Amino acid sequence: MTHVTAISDNDIQKLREIDGCTVSNAIERLNVRLRTEGFISGSVRSRVPRMEEPMVGYAVTGRIRSSFPPMEGRCYYDRMDFWRYLAQFPRPTVMVFEDVDPRPGLGAFVGEMHATIGMALGCLGYITNGAVRDLPAVRKLGFAMFSGSVVVSHAYAHLVEFGEPVQIGGLKIAPGDLLHGDLHGVQSIPKDIASRVPVEAAKIMLGEEKLKGFCHSSRFSLDGLEDIIKEVANDCLCPQESKS
Repeated sequence: MTHVTAISDNDIQKLREIDGCTVSNAIERLNVRLRTEGFISGSVRSRVPRMEEPMVGYAVTGRIRSSFPPMEGRCYYDRMDFWRYLAQFPRPTVMVFEDVDPRPGLGAFVGEMHATIGMALGCLGYITNGAVRDLPAVRKLGFAMFSGSVVVSHAYAHLVEFGEPVQIGGLKIAPGDLLHGDLHGVQSIPKDIASRVPVEAAKIMLGEEKLKGFCHSSRFSLDGLEDIIKEVANDCLCPQESKS
């Protein structure tokens, strides 16, 4: 079992109340990584665009293939060893499977059955560079799905291994990493700043409301716009940043 450092349930809930773009802005303000890092890029996107709130959970990783039959096992969801592994993680979790076929997405590993079992074990969603299926049924469950494509068949989809770091859309994801996903995409949140992200996000949103209010007001002018942009920028500066 991989040791996973968990954050508080309160911090998890606060992060689920913030949209992905604002979370990204908050992490940028905290200046803990390059702005080209920490998120999934490319074709992977949400297949459940009307999510009630963002998905926030701990990554449970694996690698899958679908172009040839598994060496053992009869059914693509009969891996009890994986389900027992997932159940050991702190909740909530997110399944993250890298499709390592030469052509990712030939078959879908996760659909309604995986989503149903996963939710019973405290899993909120699934991320893959491969494919998914059963979209109407999965949407009704409220299970988040992010994938590179959608297909009708699971083909020979099976787990090759689990419990190792994977890479999806340029983002390296290790077991236990904290992930945030909504209709804009998926990003990782460093746990050591997880409690600071909502605080910084609140500052950013307050500044944005000031700016939007000014733009919609009868007082709008270019000179005034310049002044309020400076005010908002200064209000949002982090301790690491200089106001000079």
